[in-house]
Amino acid sequence: MSEPRLGWVDSHCHLQAIDGGADAAIGRARDAGVSHMVCVGTDLETSMQAVQLAGRHLEVFGTVGLHPHDASKLSAEWGRLEPLAQSDRVVAIGEAGFDLYYEHSPRDEQESAFRWQIHLAKRLDLALVIHTRAAWDETFRVLDDEGAPERTVFHCFTGGPDEARRALDLGASLSFSGIVTFKNADELRAAVAMTPLDRLLIETDAPYLAPEPHRGRPNEPALVSVVGTAVAAVKGIPAEVLAGASAANALASFRPKFS
Repeated sequence: MSEPRLGWVDSHCHLQAIDGGADAAIGRARDAGVSHMVCVGTDLETSMQAVQLAGRHLEVFGTVGLHPHDASKLSAEWGRLEPLAQSDRVVAIGEAGFDLYYEHSPRDEQESAFRWQIHLAKRLDLALVIHTRAAWDETFRVLDDEGAPERTVFHCFTGGPDEARRALDLGASLSFSGIVTFKNADELRAAVAMTPLDRLLIETDAPYLAPEPHRGRPNEPALVSVVGTAVAAVKGIPAEVLAGASAANALASFRPKFS
């Protein structure tokens, strides 16, 4: 089986959660010109599933982490998450951070899990994938305290220019999802416009957040080009230029295993 060529890269998806099965979704993505997918773990079970999928498909790489919703599982799962993170095709820690919109885990436990994952990313020299919702100040406070890992990605970036500037000043990259296609996302599109081309990634967050005109239906990695084309339009560049740049940025963010 030959290595996949570089094409569109879905820098963040949850293949484990796609109805109809991950294998079929990966095949559709391959047919749509997607060369790489980063399958994200949100707890021990989904992280194990991500690693297993990465082991079966050359196009897929995994992450290991605890989503803020699952931060309460840290004490029970950290002993197995850390060795799992050292698997060959794991390219990042996370998604980690804060979600104070729902606050399914208490915020102090979210903070503890976030700090633990920052330390783990640094120790293993892996990228850190950040989830932040209704928690910009808390997220930046912890990153200022701990120091952002050299390769940090704000997944599904939803802020405006001010939040984008703060993240970029930390040295982070910003990953944009199908939200950029939503009618009420003017502030997000302003953030896209100001993000340097060499700090920009594209994702689906599948099966969530399908882009227009697919909104309201399950999302999947095959639609990452729809997101990328919308981002390219905001940047005023051809879609193929955006595809190449975002793929190169993904390679840089998820090195050395991502190739």
